[in-house]
Amino acid sequence: MTPVTAPPSPAPYLPQRGERYRLVAPNTPAAPKIVRDFVATVLWATGHPRLVDDARLCVSEVVSNAYCHTESPQVRVEVTVNHRQVTVYVTDDEPGRLPVPPPPRTPGVDEGGRGLLLVDALAVRWGTTAYGARSPHSKTVWFTLSAASAAHPSI
Repeated sequence: MTPVTAPPSPAPYLPQRGERYRLVAPNTPAAPKIVRDFVATVLWATGHPRLVDDARLCVSEVVSNAYCHTESPQVRVEVTVNHRQVTVYVTDDEPGRLPVPPPPRTPGVDEGGRGLLLVDALAVRWGTTAYGARSPHSKTVWFTLSAASAAHPSI
């Protein structure tokens, strides 16, 4: 098994202080559930129960995208928690195209490709980072949830 290190924080404005929790999971059909449960446990244990449902949905979408759209053998997950917000980073070893949300679609016509629209609606911010400059070797998709915006009346 190849040793794995956690991804660096992808942007300087994301939370740098707080508790960090890491998980490495095989990139298999079971990965979204395993990572969902890991993130939910971290949030319950660190006093963020209002963020659990949003975090489970967002991380499930991001990890499912890694499974469906890459051949990376594993995904690395880091959760950074402080009293105001939670940031989740999901890294795979296939940079390829960086994900972007698709344009809105007509309900019932094409149900695929809506995961990042959900992440965009629930997260206070999200983004992607490719590592490796001219020869990218991995990418991270990250999102931040805020305790202040845990209720989403517009959704």
